[in-house]
Amino acid sequence: MVFCCFSKEPLQPNELGKGKYGTAYGDFADKPEKFQITLCQVPGQETGCYCASFFCLLCAQMKMRKQVLEHVNPGSGYSDYKCCQGFYGGCCCCQPGKCGEKTCPCPCLCLEVCLCPGPAASATSLVLRKQYNLGLDQDDVRLIRCNNCIYCTSIILSCLTICIQSEALDIGAHFARIVSNCVFCCTASCMMGQAKREMDFRSGKVPAIEKPAQQAMER
Repeated sequence: MVFCCFSKEPLQPNELGKGKYGTAYGDFADKPEKFQITLCQVPGQETGCYCASFFCLLCAQMKMRKQVLEHVNPGSGYSDYKCCQGFYGGCCCCQPGKCGEKTCPCPCLCLEVCLCPGPAASATSLVLRKQYNLGLDQDDVRLIRCNNCIYCTSIILSCLTICIQSEALDIGAHFARIVSNCVFCCTASCMMGQAKREMDFRSGKVPAIEKPAQQAMER
């Protein structure tokens, strides 16, 4: 798989300090406990949730956000909802918790997942990370880096098409956008399935997955 070409090493300080994404994940980079399944295990172990999320990502994100919030605070409904749960801060006059979330939570959540699907998916995952002090595993780091790389490549090619008139470049940029969108949908769908499995485990609906122990090599 392409993502195997990317480093599985933990996020470095220079990565964690870049932008609001890096800052949000920085607090969880070194946590020893992980999600029950990695992002790459989701298609095989949470197939139903993964497929439903892939083909109807926006609806799946709304449903999963509410389930996660009610899992952390049973019976709360949307009372704890705010834009991206406040993990990425605000922008100018738009600040989390002050954008009408209390009076119109459903429309606000709908706008969030439509306009910012990436941060919205990450925020749902981060709620569980914060609740249970869950860190990033190797597969998570690789897949996130792969997704970001493809997305940046797509943007660069799209910018080049503005400056350079070339049919081949146009086709390449179009293909890169398609790949980027597909990879993003796959990654976001994996996040939804990962969150579902964690909630099921914490609620006692599914048993813990036995993770292979690392054996020391004997000489």
